[in-house]
Amino acid sequence: MKAIVYQEFGTADVLQTVEQPKPTIKEDQVLVKVKAFSINPMDWKIRKGEMTLMSGSKFPKYTGADFAGIVEDIGYSVSGIVVGDEVFGVVKNMMKEGVSAEYVAVTSSLIWKKPADISFAQAASIPVVGTAAVTALEKMGNINAQTNILVNGATGGFGMFLLQLLKQKGANITAVTSSKGTEFAKKWGASSVIDYAKEDVLSRKAAYDIVIDLSGKMGYDNAKQIMKSKALFLNPTPKPIEIPLSFIKNLFTSQKHIIVLASPSDKYTDVLLDAVRNGVDIEVNKIFPFADYTEAYQYAEQGGYIGKVVVEVN
Repeated sequence: MKAIVYQEFGTADVLQTVEQPKPTIKEDQVLVKVKAFSINPMDWKIRKGEMTLMSGSKFPKYTGADFAGIVEDIGYSVSGIVVGDEVFGVVKNMMKEGVSAEYVAVTSSLIWKKPADISFAQAASIPVVGTAAVTALEKMGNINAQTNILVNGATGGFGMFLLQLLKQKGANITAVTSSKGTEFAKKWGASSVIDYAKEDVLSRKAAYDIVIDLSGKMGYDNAKQIMKSKALFLNPTPKPIEIPLSFIKNLFTSQKHIIVLASPSDKYTDVLLDAVRNGVDIEVNKIFPFADYTEAYQYAEQGGYIGKVVVEVN
């Protein structure tokens, strides 16, 4: 089979295609013929060597964490899934595994049946950012129409799910996005939209109960300027040092810095599948063929697009 790997840390140019045998599966695994995999910021953070404490420095490394495809074989202890099922899923260890290949072997607990009314590209877009959105929602606690929430960087894959889930809760959402993301933010549930090219949200006099920074560009110290005295700042893209520091700082302030670390599971995927059944919009901005994977990653790393970027394998 063809697989995308890299032998050193660096830009998308270090990615290369190699020929490898199909994976062999363990008793609790499923072999999937990959039809599509999505691109997430974690992919290039690992590839650039920014996460070596967790990813290690052993090569070759693969890329991609979530995927969709067709079941080709199952381990003898697997139940509820049969050969030929259309599924989507995610690798167990995003730091050290990848799905950028024609076939992938994955633990059956991280595979779910694909809804018939969405494409493989849409299904591959769900696990990582969808789980992060549900986890963020959980961290927010009890929210309602009186809860003022600012979502910074609101129309990427994470924001796409988060805005729609927040809308279901009736929250009062302010979305910060680009001019081309304005209509999507409104469609997905934002009560008001700020075009970051025209207005600096930090200059506003408004105060929010919750600020979540999906862009990773605002930061807790800046966000405090527009947070209420007992507000939450949610950080889904923490630097490694911020994880322990946030716990210490939170002991001495009422403006809490909350780290959002997500791990896909049935619990979160059930919420996402229910949202899909109820018509949640999954916007795939661009689909690249497998042969153009370098261009796909270069495009994704530039940012500024709406929804998700996906690579189709077959």
